[in-house]
Amino acid sequence: MAENGLLELSGTVEHVVYHNDKNQYTVLEMAAGEELVTVVGEFPFVSEGEELQVYGGWDTHPSFGQQFKAQTFERARPATAAAMMKYLASGAVKGVGPATARRIVETFGEKALEVMEREPERLSQIKGITKEKAQSIGEELKRVYGIRELMAYLGAYGVRPEEAVQVWKTYGQDSVSCIQEDPYRLCEDGMNISFTIADMIAESMEKPRDDLGRVQAGVLYVLRHNLDNGHTCLPWDKLCSAAAQMLGVELEMAQDAVYTMCESFQLRCENVDGKDFIFLERQHISESYIAARMKAMLRIPPQALGGADAQIAAIEARKGVQYAEKQKEAIRAAMEKGILILTGGPGTGKTTTLNAIIHILKLSGEKVLLAAPTGRAAKRMSELTGEEAKTIHRMLQVDWDEQDNPVFTRNERNPLECDCLVVDELSMVDAYVFESLLRALPLSCRLILVGDSDQLPSVGAGNVLGDLIASQLFPTVQLKEIFRQSMESLIVLSAHRIVEGKLPELRRRDSDFFFMPREDPAETAQLIVSLCAQRLPRSYGFSSASDIQVLCPGRKGELGTVELNKLLREAVNPPRKGKTEARINGQLFRLGDKVMQVKNDYNLPWTREDGTSGEGVFNGDMGVITEIDKPGGAIRVEIDDKEVLYDFDHAANELEPAYAVTVHKSQGNEFTAVIIPVLNPPGQLCYRNLLYTGVTRAKQLLILAGRKSTIAAMIENDRKTRRYTGLQWLLEKEQEEI
Repeated sequence: MAENGLLELSGTVEHVVYHNDKNQYTVLEMAAGEELVTVVGEFPFVSEGEELQVYGGWDTHPSFGQQFKAQTFERARPATAAAMMKYLASGAVKGVGPATARRIVETFGEKALEVMEREPERLSQIKGITKEKAQSIGEELKRVYGIRELMAYLGAYGVRPEEAVQVWKTYGQDSVSCIQEDPYRLCEDGMNISFTIADMIAESMEKPRDDLGRVQAGVLYVLRHNLDNGHTCLPWDKLCSAAAQMLGVELEMAQDAVYTMCESFQLRCENVDGKDFIFLERQHISESYIAARMKAMLRIPPQALGGADAQIAAIEARKGVQYAEKQKEAIRAAMEKGILILTGGPGTGKTTTLNAIIHILKLSGEKVLLAAPTGRAAKRMSELTGEEAKTIHRMLQVDWDEQDNPVFTRNERNPLECDCLVVDELSMVDAYVFESLLRALPLSCRLILVGDSDQLPSVGAGNVLGDLIASQLFPTVQLKEIFRQSMESLIVLSAHRIVEGKLPELRRRDSDFFFMPREDPAETAQLIVSLCAQRLPRSYGFSSASDIQVLCPGRKGELGTVELNKLLREAVNPPRKGKTEARINGQLFRLGDKVMQVKNDYNLPWTREDGTSGEGVFNGDMGVITEIDKPGGAIRVEIDDKEVLYDFDHAANELEPAYAVTVHKSQGNEFTAVIIPVLNPPGQLCYRNLLYTGVTRAKQLLILAGRKSTIAAMIENDRKTRRYTGLQWLLEKEQEEI
């Protein structure tokens, strides 16, 4: 019995029955004494012939019988000639197959592995092994053992195997010594292991808490953490005080660290209106490039297209429509200027205007490409315009660099082939993605940017649409007039009243917008569950899974996404016999669950029914679990028209239940029916454009459930989501270099 209460099992790996490379889930047969035991668990880089000490307990699988379920393990090198033969013949060392393995073991016996590692040149004594191949075999064995040593070392601090592999790709055989020299290297871009883990390693080595390397790493951590809050930079004073508080050091130490990093160009400092702002290098490059390129496009616009009024009149006559003056202004600007920002709320004719622009540009012989930030937004754009629209990531074609980091293959050297690029839902586009788009834009290409400036800014860092408009440098047309057909929708009218700071009509019961007053959070939660599971499907024929979406201001509390998802899952997708479930790292996944991707993963492969395939699933993509393969450790999710296969580890880190999602995460999506709880959300989430963004997600039905006073308070609070960005200031600078 092991000291921690787990059972201990020792033996030799006889056969690897199953191994998942992504989550390391493994089924193996192990010779323990005279018994052949089935062992299951996470075993990275395990091979036949290895000697293992496994700690865990016995379990009975309903289909596969008795198994030893491993929680942790230790490995030793194969000790006997027979074990070495089995290990090498399994392909554990690249370049060594069964025949070569047999010759090596026959020549060196039980010293085979020692010779391969320490004196690989001796392998050239064997017929068929050149000096070059001998050296290669020795280096490969060191690599295999090195990765295993690193995994064991980092695993003790909670680092996952795939994270350890990323460290190995950066530092190779020197990984452990590099970490011991400076544990905070683990927090660098490309590895992104948490500062807490790096701090644990440093503490175990008794490194001082006021070490300059630790303080600098803490400063970088604060800046990277705030990228998730949308900030591309932070004021000097806020950054220093936050870092000092987190690290438990004097403020002067944090200030000295920031100053030193700016002097060495690890960080960039810009003085905006007398106040210093600190940028990570990557974010400074993004916003500087956007500013320079956009100003260059103003200086060198594409050739103007004449005859705008005649073209407009021809479309009006042919289609029997009458464009408003603001719509005509937008059409003229698109033809005559190199850049147009078209903004406006629901029902103001953005799509009608955009369709006219696309039609005229195509008649003029221009090639027009359409892009949107998400798959759903691109699909909706295609439906509304009748033209193919792609996601920005698909249009820019993701590839991989030598460190396996995602890069776009469409860039300055390989630009898009178009005369005009139209980007919809620009409020969702962050600074890095917009920079990448501009880098792929051909010179003298027309650029039409469409969005709603009253919506929340992007989930990623930056405030591109807001900063472009605020600079007042670019032709901008804001559509405000609600067209007659849209005035029949109380959703549309309510959205515009919210923007104007007015309370919507809450007493009507004959339209597409309802207010259902409730005072108690538990009662409100039960109302929402009832609406999703019974009342709306029964009254309107809506599907609980695909048509109805609950949008919450935040995640916490009785009316936050975490608690509501638990209630909604049990009502909409209850457990039953034969419906597979898996609990991974404390999170439950059930067949038929509605889920959302919560971070960009450029690596995830997907397939379609027509046989096409690709890679990349992105923050905010929503789907349904169609299969849970527990023996294989995998979950299959249908996202729009794509099938995506997640291993358990990726599912636990990248998927969340999506019966209820935050308003922020709903951006770029539209839903047939939307329910929003409005019952005293946290103060920092009680503001106008959050409510407006939630309301404008609804297509056919909107229900607000809660207090009238909460709705009034949200509308009254007109503070925009505060983001620290440098784009507006960089645009307004006199220097215009590119």
